[in-house]
Amino acid sequence: MNYLRTAILLAGLTGLFMGVGFLIGGQSGAMIALLVAAAMNVFAYWNSDRMVLSMHGAQEVDARTAPDLFRMVQQLAGRASLPMPRVYLMDNPQPNAFATGRNPQNAAVAVTTGLLNQLSREEVAGVVAHELAHIKNYDTLTMTVTATIAGAISMLAQFGLFFGGNRDNNNGFGIIGTLAMVILAPIAAMIVQMAISRSREYAADEMGGRIVGDPMWLASALARIDNAAHAVPNVAAEHNPATAHMFIINPLSGARMDNLFSTHPSTQNRIAALQELARQTGTGGGLRAPAAPRRPAPHGPWGGAAGGTDSRRGPWG
Repeated sequence: MNYLRTAILLAGLTGLFMGVGFLIGGQSGAMIALLVAAAMNVFAYWNSDRMVLSMHGAQEVDARTAPDLFRMVQQLAGRASLPMPRVYLMDNPQPNAFATGRNPQNAAVAVTTGLLNQLSREEVAGVVAHELAHIKNYDTLTMTVTATIAGAISMLAQFGLFFGGNRDNNNGFGIIGTLAMVILAPIAAMIVQMAISRSREYAADEMGGRIVGDPMWLASALARIDNAAHAVPNVAAEHNPATAHMFIINPLSGARMDNLFSTHPSTQNRIAALQELARQTGTGGGLRAPAAPRRPAPHGPWGGAAGGTDSRRGPWG
């Protein structure tokens, strides 16, 4: 049902994009809009991961530079039957994470230093499993397409404001229709983008809880990240709010009304769904209090000598 809903919403977003093109230039405008959307999505398909990682100053790490984190991702990817994604670290005090990439063979998982320093290993494992679920479900590609079309709709709406629409297309809307388009089309696009993102977050929570083996680890992580996100600013996300939907928890402070159309469902509802999953799978059922914040490792987040963690103990040490 989630996949069908996502497909319907994506189709609606594409139709809205063509509708804006029609209001601007009639049938030819609709076709041009469709071609523009296709071109933008081709570009995003091949380059979106590098662009997003660069926006957030993410640096790639490996088994030498971040052995514990790398091994955790490696083991959880194996549990999820996924190829090993690239692993990135963002020097950011806000605990958060996201995944990107056009497919599982070309994917990346990025976490902040705040996530490693403030969450327990179990909670970090839950977050990583959630991001791997996004990769397995191809959500990283879906959300890239969604963000691209939504951005293009806003751009076209601005063109409509400047050019006043096509006076020869007989659509009967005139200047009133153009003004309505400029105001309502971007709002409609944000609502559709929000609906798609929310449905994918619930699906990734469920699959992530199953991958990690205990849904309550992810539930505890969500509670801790949600609390911290309101207190610790994410400067890179504030400068690039269009990428906020990619993070496991909305990284924006809301100071500029960025939360008006939040792309993330209620954290309390997500935790409740994970609690229900824990009861169904017999792995718990009550959200335990978050562990004490971790202190930064002396040799960087989860540093130390490679091989310092016994892999037989699992990715959560």
